[in-house]
Amino acid sequence: MFTHLRPAIALTLFFAALTGIAYPLAITGAAQAMFPHQASGSPVVRADGTLLGSALIGQLFERDSYFHGRPSAVNYDAATSSGTNLGPSSKALLDSLAERAAAYPDGVPADLVTASGSGLDPDISPAGALAQMPRIAASRGLDEAALRQLIAANVRGPDLGILGQPRVNVLALNLALDALKP
Repeated sequence: MFTHLRPAIALTLFFAALTGIAYPLAITGAAQAMFPHQASGSPVVRADGTLLGSALIGQLFERDSYFHGRPSAVNYDAATSSGTNLGPSSKALLDSLAERAAAYPDGVPADLVTASGSGLDPDISPAGALAQMPRIAASRGLDEAALRQLIAANVRGPDLGILGQPRVNVLALNLALDALKP
């Protein structure tokens, strides 16, 4: 009876160490070696060393003088990345969509009213940025043409030229906005 138990325990401990310790350490080490910026969370740091945020994780911007990102079902909490469980016929979902859309009387791109699947999307569509332009121009006293140029300068195309849609990183756009002088 115990002759079968000893190899089972030894194999369990071996594979637990292999898959629970050795493999994660090897993958983390490889990621740090090949993609150090991304593996460290893609931090955006000011010249004085102040951490401003992450290029890969959305954050909340509420002031009228900044571009707003996609709504988040998890309040931009990276520890609880998740979408909403509300279905298309949910009254709570329809009410929240209507409330968000009301802030844009001239029509609104879908990415400004619908939450991303992770709740942490750092990017919006160029149309989403352009829809916010009148609010920001009025709040900062900027010319809309200057804002349009700023948005165009921050649009990233599809990855590898074919994957995904054109997009604008909200944190990068807001940092560029802060660098503008009214």
